[in-house]
Amino acid sequence: MRIRTARRSDLPLLQDIERAAGEPFRTLGMTAVADDDPPPLDLLDGYRRAGRAWVAVDDDDRPVGYLIADPVDGAAHIEQVSVHPSVARRGLGSTLIDHLAGWAADARLDALTLTTFSHVPWNAPYYTRLGFRALVESELTDGLRKIRTEEAEHGLDRWPRVCMRREVPRGEHDPHLSGTGRQQ
Repeated sequence: MRIRTARRSDLPLLQDIERAAGEPFRTLGMTAVADDDPPPLDLLDGYRRAGRAWVAVDDDDRPVGYLIADPVDGAAHIEQVSVHPSVARRGLGSTLIDHLAGWAADARLDALTLTTFSHVPWNAPYYTRLGFRALVESELTDGLRKIRTEEAEHGLDRWPRVCMRREVPRGEHDPHLSGTGRQQ
């Protein structure tokens, strides 16, 4: 699989990936998450036009995973990262995140951040394995607090959530980013 910048024609497929990636939440009794609408096309297109939407593609150049990010308080904040369940557990999520880490280093951002469910196995425990750490309340930036408020307004606080951070080394790239994680 390779990573490339999302194209306008990819955007409906990203919505399909999001719907499929939400289905496993049903097994945890989180049907509201599974039933949540994917990001609207205009929102996804805004990320694409800003150069902050990437896709993992199969051999036919068809997206099977995606990541969108925002700059938030000196960090690259992962707004969404999703992989189609048919290709799960193949390292696509981590490859997308590593790609973002390279982009963040190039943009001179200090870290990657995200918000996620703390007890969902493919959420916080997964990100911990990728080098993220949970932030305590006093470590939250104004931008992360705003994101958490918006999530609460959307009903996501019905389940425990956490903000997480992974540092991006200044002036150097992770050695494995020279491979698939940095492809365009």
